Amino acid sequence: MKSWSSILAAAAIALASSTAAFAARTDIVVGLPLEPPHLDPTAGAAAAIDEVGYANIFEGLTRIGSKGEVLPDLAESWTISDDGKVYTFKLHTGVKFHDGTTFDAEDVKFSLDRARAENSTNAQKALFAQIDTVEVVDPATVKITLKQPQGAFLYNMGWGDAVIVAPESAETNKDKPIGTGPFKFVNWAKGSSITIEKNPDYWGEPVYLDKAEFRIIPDAAAAVPALLSGDVQAFANAQLGDALPQIESDPRFKVVIGSTEGETILAINNKKAPFDKLQVRQAISYALDRDEIIKGASSGLGTPIGSHFSPGNAAYVDLTGTYPHDVAKAKELLKEAGLENGFKATIKLPPPAYARDGGQIIASELKQIGIELEIIPVEWADWLKQVFTDKDYDLSIVSHVEPNDIGIYARKDYYFQYDNPAFDKVMADLDVTSDEAKRNELYGQAQKILADDAVNGFLFQLPKVGVWDAKIEGMWENTPTPAFDLTKVKWVD
Repeated sequence: MKSWSSILAAAAIALASSTAAFAARTDIVVGLPLEPPHLDPTAGAAAAIDEVGYANIFEGLTRIGSKGEVLPDLAESWTISDDGKVYTFKLHTGVKFHDGTTFDAEDVKFSLDRARAENSTNAQKALFAQIDTVEVVDPATVKITLKQPQGAFLYNMGWGDAVIVAPESAETNKDKPIGTGPFKFVNWAKGSSITIEKNPDYWGEPVYLDKAEFRIIPDAAAAVPALLSGDVQAFANAQLGDALPQIESDPRFKVVIGSTEGETILAINNKKAPFDKLQVRQAISYALDRDEIIKGASSGLGTPIGSHFSPGNAAYVDLTGTYPHDVAKAKELLKEAGLENGFKATIKLPPPAYARDGGQIIASELKQIGIELEIIPVEWADWLKQVFTDKDYDLSIVSHVEPNDIGIYARKDYYFQYDNPAFDKVMADLDVTSDEAKRNELYGQAQKILADDAVNGFLFQLPKVGVWDAKIEGMWENTPTPAFDLTKVKWVD
């Protein structure tokens, strides 16, 4: 006869096994449509860099929350001087980088001075242009003095480009990112996946997940079977094409259609003939049929835009009526520009479906007014070099997913190569304006200038098609900044 102790022991083992069998998962595989060129948010423009690292690996003084709000991050609090020029940040203490080095005010000074230095490779260097000095008051206090008041300064410090890095690891963050976040980098299998794991020494609220893998899955042909088989449990922003209704009807999955900051544009090289002529750019805008482009390039889910601004922003002005689809008007404008017989040009298309599919539609629409486009597919790294950096292009299609980034049109070296002193003046006024109503008025003026100048072909706001296992909670529904934030993600029964 068995003793009670042995029976109780066996029962305990059985109960433990049963509990383990029903315990919530602590790992996740997230599909990533584009592989980042590297993993340092302070040294590259590709959104995929932030999608992996923002809030997960790296943190800034502030951060942008899921609703677009500015939240404290490494800075627990701050004060602003009466003249709006001096920001004094109180930092969290006891924070360490993933390699064990200590975070303090010296790291903030290093990061901001590095970002604004003459030789900076930061893709958003203009974010830091108004900083005059960065002073270390003590290890937990840093004082930043601006050249003039800047209404968006706290918001700017929440961009991925403004995350804080350590001098000991800054130069190797592209391949081995070391931040202060709740996850730490483990491995990057180039062309396949990027793995991060829970940081046991995290200074803040611990994450639920022990491990997360970002798996590179560039198209719907691979994404759909990966979801259906369970190999991938979530796509923060899925490219499922015609298979979306199938996934929506499957009770195993949750489909959430949200908004992004992704202004999808037909980018135009404004300094390259004949696109340097206003009539040519206007003709292109009249030739575009947004409804058809949205149907073919975003499964009908995109929101039409008429300028470079998100419809979800309180300052948005609907300018889609500036250039209604009008082939006859487009041909008339080309004739005024001396191009009655049309011309030939190239369009370089990066890998995303919205670009490749949209490019085919746009080429067909422009052909109707005599513009013959040679379609040139390029990989993402080539697009970043040829189009974004070298400005070696006529036309292109891309979604600009950085938050509230209309200010890029005031940058003389930006790849659109747009130059308008009136627009620059509005941006300068915005920099010194903190009143919300006045800022919204100025944003409206800026949007109208861009629309009137037909700087680019403004197409649609990129939708966020979130698809994940129905037992997963905590994924962002919208994307106010490029981020696949896993800090609140967990499995539930």
